[in-house]
Amino acid sequence: MRMHLVNAEEMRFLDRLATEKYGIPSLLLMENAGRAVSATAVEILGEVRGRRVLVVCGPGNNGGDGFVAARHLHNAGADVRISYFGDRSRSKGDALTNLEIAEKMQLDIDFSGSLRRLRLSAGWAELVVDALLGTGVKGEITGDLAKAIETINTHKVGEVIAVDIPSGVDADTGKTWGTLPMGGAVDADYTVTFGLPKTGLVTYPGASYVGELIVADISIPKEALNSCNSQTFLLDPNAFSLPPCRYAASHKGDYGHLVIVAGSVGMTGAAALAAEGALRIGTGLVTVAVPESLNDILEVKLTEAMTIPVAENQARAFGKASVDQTLEIINKRDAVAIGPGLGRGEDTVAFVLDVVHRLERPAVIDADGLFAVSKDLSVLKAAREAIVITPHPGEMAILLGTSVSEVQSNRLEVARAFAKDYGVTVVLKGAGTVVAHPSGRAFVNTSGSPGMATGGVGDVLSGMIGGLLAQEWTPESAACAAVYLHGRAGELAAEECTEPSMIASDVARHIGDAINETIYLQHRQRGED
Repeated sequence: MRMHLVNAEEMRFLDRLATEKYGIPSLLLMENAGRAVSATAVEILGEVRGRRVLVVCGPGNNGGDGFVAARHLHNAGADVRISYFGDRSRSKGDALTNLEIAEKMQLDIDFSGSLRRLRLSAGWAELVVDALLGTGVKGEITGDLAKAIETINTHKVGEVIAVDIPSGVDADTGKTWGTLPMGGAVDADYTVTFGLPKTGLVTYPGASYVGELIVADISIPKEALNSCNSQTFLLDPNAFSLPPCRYAASHKGDYGHLVIVAGSVGMTGAAALAAEGALRIGTGLVTVAVPESLNDILEVKLTEAMTIPVAENQARAFGKASVDQTLEIINKRDAVAIGPGLGRGEDTVAFVLDVVHRLERPAVIDADGLFAVSKDLSVLKAAREAIVITPHPGEMAILLGTSVSEVQSNRLEVARAFAKDYGVTVVLKGAGTVVAHPSGRAFVNTSGSPGMATGGVGDVLSGMIGGLLAQEWTPESAACAAVYLHGRAGELAAEECTEPSMIASDVARHIGDAINETIYLQHRQRGED
């Protein structure tokens, strides 16, 4: 079952729903949240008695959760110190109730706001619990709060658990609000979030501060969580369905035929990698259409895929003279991937625009194909068949006529808006790849490795998406499955090769392992053997 991602307002609505409709006291929700944090602390520390724990609390509900955690850890025998930052008079409601309980229990609470004492306590503690700031933070964090975040990051000696979200991370976008060099947000080793994960926990840069993400049940009714109207989802093995095993009498024609329009001088590898991605995802037949003078090269590079030489221009690339032949090739197959290694010459740009405008098959457009489309985005709106585009942030910036920093500042909404405006499925690549559908649904991927930052990895993904389109998957399902499996294959490749040494073909080689693992996880989720 897909897991929703929520922004801060959506989570507040679910909290209110639990209280107002189902009658669950908000104080009980806070109690359960704090207990979940203390339970995680116990798992990390093992034997709790006598272990040194620092809980850093602010005046809001996040701080209230921290006081609950501190109380339970104290009762379990831990040596607990609490550092309180903020105006005590601002603590109200449930947060104040739990602060007062801690006072009545005579827990060690420092209300001075002393950074020196925080520095000493961070160096003393075997575990730090960050309950300073919660999901409501908007705007730059300055002054002592910013310094407190930086102090935790620079002087901690033990591990850090963040309560709901690392202090300083924007729950909606993943932006960090701290203003000091080492204090953009608390750098946690674990984050215990409540009810549902927040979007900012899985989008960068915020995701880099989260550590291991734990989603804790705090007794918000399942019915309330299922009523969530968020259109954003976590892209994990539960977000898509892999098809059942192939039947015994099946043949290659049952699993689609993809044509890949790719390659130019010096860029034949892109075509080969896309073909391997398509084959590894289970496509029955793959044909690579290539400029005719490069055909012999691809014949040598490819074993399982077929090639077709296409008329070329003087630059030995696709051009206007290639259009009719290319369309004839495409229309005899089930889907097309267009773009890897095409080149960016004026004649090639004209070729791509003409082909896309006249397409009669589902398509994935990538790389140089996207550069061409950026010259006339109307071809996307005019498309007669489904289109998936797979830009990295630089290509997305070109499509939008903006900067990479603007794209990266809110990747989720940038992808969602483009998908809606142009009627295409957008795969905005990068750490936490976003898949956005024209309906407004969007997914944030949970798989991937820094080792995938190497040439050709995107070509493998294009082939995978195209291969699933050829197997008659919907654009959204094809994009989601391919993105997750591609990222997981990258993780497996990194485990085998190490991140610095892995290359794109290593990712392709592990696609089958990723599929096998995902099938197992999906069966286990359904309670099957």
